[in-house]
Amino acid sequence: RGCRGQAGLSSAVGFRFVPRRYKGEGILPASPQKVWECIKPVAGGLRTKWDQNVKDFEVIEAISDTVSICRTTTPSACMRIISPREFVDVVVMKQYEDGTMQSAATNVEHQLCPPQPNFVRGFNYPCGCFCIPVPG
Repeated sequence: RGCRGQAGLSSAVGFRFVPRRYKGEGILPASPQKVWECIKPVAGGLRTKWDQNVKDFEVIEAISDTVSICRTTTPSACMRIISPREFVDVVVMKQYEDGTMQSAATNVEHQLCPPQPNFVRGFNYPCGCFCIPVPG
Protein backbone atom coordinates (compact mmCIF):
# COMPACT_ATOMS: atom_id res chain seq x y z
CA ARG A 1 0.00 0.00 0.00
CA GLY A 2 1.94 2.97 -1.18
CA CYS A 3 5.16 0.96 -0.89
CA ARG A 4 5.35 -0.30 -4.43
CA GLY A 5 8.31 0.86 -6.44
CA GLN A 6 9.14 1.42 -10.06
CA ALA A 7 10.26 -1.36 -12.36
CA GLY A 8 14.01 -1.83 -12.49
CA LEU A 9 14.77 -0.27 -9.12
CA SER A 10 15.62 -2.41 -6.11
CA SER A 11 16.49 -1.76 -2.50
CA ALA A 12 18.00 -3.90 0.19
CA VAL A 13 16.52 -3.57 3.66
CA GLY A 14 18.21 -4.84 6.76
CA PHE A 15 17.17 -4.98 10.39
CA ARG A 16 19.49 -5.76 13.27
CA PHE A 17 18.64 -6.07 16.94
CA VAL A 18 21.35 -6.20 19.60
CA PRO A 19 22.39 -7.83 21.96
CA ARG A 20 20.74 -11.03 20.77
CA ARG A 21 21.65 -10.04 17.25
CA TYR A 22 18.46 -10.80 15.40
CA LYS A 23 18.83 -9.83 11.78
CA GLY A 24 16.58 -9.78 8.76
CA GLU A 25 17.41 -8.90 5.19
CA GLY A 26 15.50 -8.65 1.96
CA ILE A 27 15.66 -7.23 -1.53
CA LEU A 28 12.55 -5.38 -2.62
CA PRO A 29 11.59 -4.35 -6.16
CA ALA A 30 11.32 -0.66 -5.25
CA SER A 31 13.47 2.44 -5.07
CA PRO A 32 15.19 3.12 -1.75
CA GLN A 33 13.06 6.26 -1.33
CA LYS A 34 9.79 4.28 -1.67
CA VAL A 35 10.97 1.61 0.76
CA TRP A 36 12.21 4.23 3.24
CA GLU A 37 8.82 5.97 3.20
CA CYS A 38 7.28 2.70 4.42
CA ILE A 39 9.70 1.97 7.24
CA LYS A 40 11.09 5.26 8.53
CA PRO A 41 10.20 6.07 12.13
CA VAL A 42 8.20 9.31 11.86
CA ALA A 43 4.90 10.52 13.24
CA GLY A 44 2.13 10.10 10.68
CA GLY A 45 4.29 7.75 8.60
CA LEU A 46 3.21 4.64 6.72
CA ARG A 47 4.58 2.23 9.34
CA THR A 48 1.39 2.37 11.44
CA LYS A 49 -0.67 1.52 8.36
CA TRP A 50 1.04 -1.77 7.47
CA ASP A 51 2.84 -2.93 10.63
CA GLN A 52 0.30 -4.55 12.96
CA ASN A 53 2.86 -4.36 15.79
CA VAL A 54 2.99 -0.54 15.71
CA LYS A 55 -0.19 1.12 16.89
CA ASP A 56 1.12 4.69 17.18
CA PHE A 57 4.35 6.63 16.84
CA GLU A 58 4.87 10.13 18.20
CA VAL A 59 7.74 12.55 18.57
CA ILE A 60 8.14 13.64 22.19
CA GLU A 61 11.00 16.05 21.50
CA ALA A 62 12.83 16.96 18.30
CA ILE A 63 16.43 17.53 19.34
CA SER A 64 17.60 18.29 15.79
CA ASP A 65 16.45 17.53 12.26
CA THR A 66 18.01 14.05 12.57
CA VAL A 67 17.68 13.23 16.30
CA SER A 68 14.44 12.90 18.26
CA ILE A 69 12.91 11.32 21.32
CA CYS A 70 10.00 9.13 20.21
CA ARG A 71 7.26 7.06 21.81
CA THR A 72 6.01 3.95 20.05
CA THR A 73 2.98 2.02 21.26
CA THR A 74 2.00 -1.52 20.38
CA PRO A 75 -1.41 -3.15 20.66
CA SER A 76 -2.25 -6.01 22.98
CA ALA A 77 -1.60 -9.44 21.53
CA CYS A 78 -2.62 -13.08 21.93
CA MET A 79 -6.23 -12.32 22.78
CA ARG A 80 -5.06 -9.62 25.24
CA ILE A 81 -2.80 -12.00 27.15
CA ILE A 82 0.05 -9.62 26.26
CA SER A 83 -0.68 -6.06 27.39
CA PRO A 84 -0.18 -3.01 25.16
CA ARG A 85 3.40 -1.75 25.34
CA GLU A 86 5.04 1.63 25.02
CA PHE A 87 8.66 2.30 24.14
CA VAL A 88 10.53 5.58 24.49
CA ASP A 89 13.68 5.81 22.40
CA VAL A 90 16.20 8.29 21.12
CA VAL A 91 16.14 7.89 17.33
CA VAL A 92 18.79 9.03 14.85
CA MET A 93 18.11 9.09 11.10
CA LYS A 94 20.78 9.63 8.48
CA GLN A 95 21.13 9.54 4.71
CA TYR A 96 24.53 8.75 3.23
CA GLU A 97 26.06 9.96 -0.04
CA ASP A 98 25.53 6.57 -1.71
CA GLY A 99 21.77 6.79 -1.06
CA THR A 100 21.73 4.48 1.98
CA MET A 101 19.20 5.52 4.62
CA GLN A 102 19.52 4.52 8.26
CA SER A 103 17.63 4.80 11.51
CA ALA A 104 19.21 3.82 14.82
CA ALA A 105 17.55 3.84 18.22
CA THR A 106 17.93 2.86 21.84
CA ASN A 107 15.89 3.10 25.00
CA VAL A 108 15.87 6.37 26.94
CA GLU A 109 13.95 7.86 29.85
CA HIS A 110 12.48 11.31 29.25
CA GLN A 111 10.77 13.69 31.65
CA LEU A 112 8.10 14.59 29.08
CA CYS A 113 7.05 10.95 28.74
CA PRO A 114 6.52 9.18 32.07
CA PRO A 115 5.01 5.68 31.97
CA GLN A 116 1.37 5.87 30.88
CA PRO A 117 -1.54 4.00 32.47
CA ASN A 118 -2.74 0.91 30.60
CA PHE A 119 0.69 0.37 28.99
CA VAL A 120 3.65 -1.73 30.03
CA ARG A 121 6.87 0.21 29.52
CA GLY A 122 9.11 -1.76 27.19
CA PHE A 123 12.86 -1.49 26.76
CA ASN A 124 14.58 -1.45 23.37
CA TYR A 125 18.22 -2.40 23.16
CA PRO A 126 20.28 -0.54 20.52
CA CYS A 127 18.74 -1.39 17.16
CA GLY A 128 18.56 -0.04 13.67
CA CYS A 129 17.39 -0.32 10.12
CA PHE A 130 19.26 0.30 6.86
CA CYS A 131 17.82 0.81 3.40
CA ILE A 132 20.60 0.30 0.87
CA PRO A 133 20.37 0.88 -2.91
CA VAL A 134 21.14 -2.23 -4.93
CA PRO A 135 22.78 -1.84 -8.34
CA GLY A 136 20.67 -2.97 -11.26
